[in-house]
Amino acid sequence: MDFHLSFPIKFFAQKLNYSHKSLFIGSCFAENICDLMNTYKFKVVQNPHGILYNPASIAIALRRYINKKLLQEADLFYFNECWNSPEHHSRFSNKDRQNCLTTINNKISSSNIFLRDCDWLFITFGSSYVYKDKQTGEMVGNCHKRPQQAFTKLMLSTSEVILDYTQLIQEITEFNRNIKIVFTISPVRHIRDGVIENSLSKARLIEAVHELVKLKDNIFYFPAYEIVLDDLRDYRFFKADLIHPNEQAISYVFEKIMEAIFDEESKLLFEKIKEIIIAKQHRPFNINSESYNKFKAFYESRILQLQLKHPNIKFEDDIQ
Repeated sequence: MDFHLSFPIKFFAQKLNYSHKSLFIGSCFAENICDLMNTYKFKVVQNPHGILYNPASIAIALRRYINKKLLQEADLFYFNECWNSPEHHSRFSNKDRQNCLTTINNKISSSNIFLRDCDWLFITFGSSYVYKDKQTGEMVGNCHKRPQQAFTKLMLSTSEVILDYTQLIQEITEFNRNIKIVFTISPVRHIRDGVIENSLSKARLIEAVHELVKLKDNIFYFPAYEIVLDDLRDYRFFKADLIHPNEQAISYVFEKIMEAIFDEESKLLFEKIKEIIIAKQHRPFNINSESYNKFKAFYESRILQLQLKHPNIKFEDDIQ
């Protein structure tokens, strides 16, 4: 008896492997997947602006990387005893103005270099809702807990997203002609907007993305949203807040990504690296026992074999 409705996921015509570089940008779900990619030793960069939810803010960030457009001191504002960037997540906020600016601009500079020759760009939209600062009229990526009355809340239309990203995709592919772009919709529901409003917000994003993937052969859609909401479709796959997918759900989505996007050699290497990671988590009863010394020697040998065969993958921490 089946207790969930699985559906076939289209395999990508182009495949990801361990030699590739990938940049993940967007919602917290993008970070969940990127964390797993990093754990299993893929070359990844995660959210150089911090978590961003709406397409407009993500586009602003990507254009900064492409053009290497650094922030100036005047772009920061002081609130809640910290200097903040309206474009960035609060993880960049700092009590020292220069430290805040330096950290942000270092990320923009390094992302410019990484994006220029990276192979995959994963963009995860979370919400169609955007916030504009009433004083400056500018779109913000994060409100930094400022009073709600300081912002105008709007919902992007499907056509606005399509128009902006049609141009952005052209800019990205001119900057890096070999890049592949993967769009996903976050399965995290923005309940604070309202249940009905969240459904409308997600629907606009889904429609926009399906139009965008028609533009070029190097643009793909991966159905993370549908996997969690339709395939798993059970609150046991969510955290206690009933909004964010739990580790089991994230791992399930990652397995589906691996099936659809990874090449066969990378799948085999992934399993070997996974074995090492599981071994690292082993906690012995007696660290001085002969059996544990043999255990360590066995896996050290396995790691050294992998390192010899794959010199571009770093195993120093595993050996330690």
